[in-house]
Amino acid sequence: MTDVYVRIHLDTPAGALRVDGHGLPSVELVRTPGSAADRHTPIGTRDATLLALTVDGRPAGLRPARGRLSRRSYRVDATVDGRRYRLVPCSYGESRLTRDGRRLGTLESTGDGRVDAGWEPDADALDQALGTALAAGFGTGAQPWWHTAVEIVSELLP
Repeated sequence: MTDVYVRIHLDTPAGALRVDGHGLPSVELVRTPGSAADRHTPIGTRDATLLALTVDGRPAGLRPARGRLSRRSYRVDATVDGRRYRLVPCSYGESRLTRDGRRLGTLESTGDGRVDAGWEPDADALDQALGTALAAGFGTGAQPWWHTAVEIVSELLP
């Protein structure tokens, strides 16, 4: 599939994200109204109990990891119509999207409601819409564990 125009509507204070575009399914990620927002996640939380993901109005599964020391701890898993997706950091600024273990593309977002993506030829409309929503809602990239460990140690030194 060729790249398509994707619209991203992110309202961080309200905890609402909508991704749509011509020929794309509508993907919505919503934080529970009234729930406290963290300042590190564009959608405001990584707590799955406070989030709802829908694709064309149908509920989808969502499991964001806690986001701690390792890059892998920043992964986000989603399930849509039996397809298993994973967005996982692969560098400081980028994350890789896979479907059922197969690479679909690389995405980059700093949490400002914009996403840059490079898609594999077999990435379809659902892949692009969902990947864009996950990247916009959770951000992309992470530093390696050893970099975080060095920062922690340096903070402890006088």
